[in-house]
Order: sequence, then structure tokens, then C-alpha cells
Amino acid sequence: MNASTEFTNPQQVKSPLRKHVVTETTEMAAETTLLDPRFYTTDFDEMDRIDVSPVRGEWDRLIAQMKSDPNKKHFKKTDAWDEIDWEGMEPELKKELIDFLVSSLTAEFSGCVLYKEMKRRGTNPDICELFSYMSRDEARHAGFINDALREAGIGVNLGFLTKAKKYTYFKPKFIYYATYLSEKIGYARYITIYRHLEKNPDKMIHPIFKWFEEWCNDEFSHGEAFALLMRTDPKLTSGYNKLWIKFFLVAVFSVMCVRDHQRPAFHKALGIDIDEYDREVLRVTSEISKQIFPLELDLENPRWEAGLVRLRAAFTDLDSAKRRGGIGGFFGKQVASLRVAKNFVGLYLLPAKKNVVPESSHLVPAY
Repeated sequence: MNASTEFTNPQQVKSPLRKHVVTETTEMAAETTLLDPRFYTTDFDEMDRIDVSPVRGEWDRLIAQMKSDPNKKHFKKTDAWDEIDWEGMEPELKKELIDFLVSSLTAEFSGCVLYKEMKRRGTNPDICELFSYMSRDEARHAGFINDALREAGIGVNLGFLTKAKKYTYFKPKFIYYATYLSEKIGYARYITIYRHLEKNPDKMIHPIFKWFEEWCNDEFSHGEAFALLMRTDPKLTSGYNKLWIKFFLVAVFSVMCVRDHQRPAFHKALGIDIDEYDREVLRVTSEISKQIFPLELDLENPRWEAGLVRLRAAFTDLDSAKRRGGIGGFFGKQVASLRVAKNFVGLYLLPAKKNVVPESSHLVPAY
């Protein structure tokens, strides 16, 4: 599948207004800030040299599962797909729902682009097969979200996005840490929302959430794959690399919490308390990550949540300074940026808890 053309959509623009809205949404997805999903590139030759022999049994089992493609027919609209009154939606909720969908789409498509490029450049049959299945899954996810956005007349031109989005270079090990956590926290987020809406169907503000249960199982299996890739080389989860693991744990966890608090109307409409939701998502992700990481963050430490509150406040002030502009805005950005850095470092320096990694990393999505 050619990701750059599979989702390139002329949008069938019928008016200048429609074209303007679509362009704005694509620009939203193309933004690259500290809080936005990123596109990555890496040393593909190094990844092509991976030897999965140390995890061959678990590897073959996971690949067989992916090859069977259990969600092949899942990402199709059925009678359960309710029509949404976008025009009648409360403006702030509409804005935040669109932001959630665009951010989710960008994250899914980022995986599709990265995984497809790994497959395209590689010669290692094990690695190429894995990434062909993962790029297939992420392409479906991104396309399904884009279909939902098109209903509101604001689909994202994904073909354009591959050219417009800035790419961040990460060494392979950083790709493993960041993408493993991204996939696992994506699972935890989706399943937590799904379980909540199972109990509170009156809060179903958009039909896409009905598809989250099977969907998040794809995220879970992708995380399993990265856990196995890390287990092929013990050095990746030992020594000074434990410092990098802690860095990515703090970064992924804190960014999620900051982003969630930027969507109060969205979470209120879902009937979700943002703080409780974030605690549950981080708890589940932390529990899952014990399958491969030799440490876990101490989420029960009161200084953790206090640090998150300060970090959120710093990001709020940073955003306000950017909007203000001028000399005052410039100096406001410098001060707020320093506070962001200071509070992130404070979270990073909190003592972590040791974890004894099990001999097998195999887990099933049971949350």
C-alpha cells in the first residue's frame, strides 16, 4: 500500500469555504510543536540488521496473529454509525472534538509512514514482514478517522501531510522507546474511553468510539512487537539506557496529561473527569510497560501530580504568550519555556521504582 497516495483525497471541494476549512485542518495536522504528534525517521540500515533469533518463538506467534488480520473487516461503517449534527454542536465541543480527531489521525498516520518506510528500505524478511502488517493497520486507522472528519467537511489531505510535516530523526533505540510507549498508551486511552462509554452510552458524542475495542487491540499488538525488538538486545534496557527509558516515560506521560487538559469541553461531554482518566491511563500503561522496562515511574508520589499541575500551568502561559505576540509575548515565551523545562526536569528527577522484567514479555489486552 502506498501511504502517500492511498489517502490523498481531492476532497471534492465545491466551495471556497469548504476548501478553506480543509486547508486549515491539514495545517493543524502539519504543525510540529512540543505537544503535537511527530513524524519520525531513523537509521533504517541499523534496523535492517536486527536478529530476532533470541525471541523467535514469541516473534513467530505474534507475526502469525498479525498475518491473520483479525481486524480486516472492522474499519467499515455499519448501522451502528450514527449521524452527527456537526452544525448544531456546541462550538467549543466541536473545536475540541475536531482537535482530538486530527491529533489521533496524525499519530496513526505517523506510524503508517514510519513503518512503511522501514519495510520499503529493508531486506530483512522478519523486519519487513512486521512493518508491512503494522503500516497496514495504521493506514486503516488513519483512513477511518479521516472518513469521520470528511463527514464534517474537514478531512485531512494525508498525501500533502507526508510532504508538509517536519520529520524528527531518532536513533532506532529512541524509536523503540517512544513508539512502544505511544502504542501502549494509545491502547490504554482507547480502552479506557470504550469501557467508560459501555457504562454510559448516553455520553457517546461520536460513533467512532464504538469501534475502539477491536481498534485498540491493534495498538496493543504493535506495542508487543516493539517489546520484542527491544528484547533482541539486552543493552537496550540496561545500563545508561535506563536513563533514556525514564526520559521517554516522563515525556510521553506528561505530554498526554497536558494535552488532555486542553480539551475540557470534550471530556465533559464524555462524562470523564480528566484527572481520574489520566491517572487510569497512566496506571494501565505503567503496568503494561513492566513487561520490558526495568523501572517504572512512581505515580503515587504526590510530587508527581504536583509537578504535572505546574507543567500544565507553564504550557498554558506559553500558549498565551505566543498568542499575545509582540515584545511582551516574546519575553513571556522565554519565561514560560524556562518553566516548562524546569518542571519537566523536576518530574524526571523524582525517584523511579525498580522493576524485575519477566523472562517472557508476552501479554494480552485484558484491560
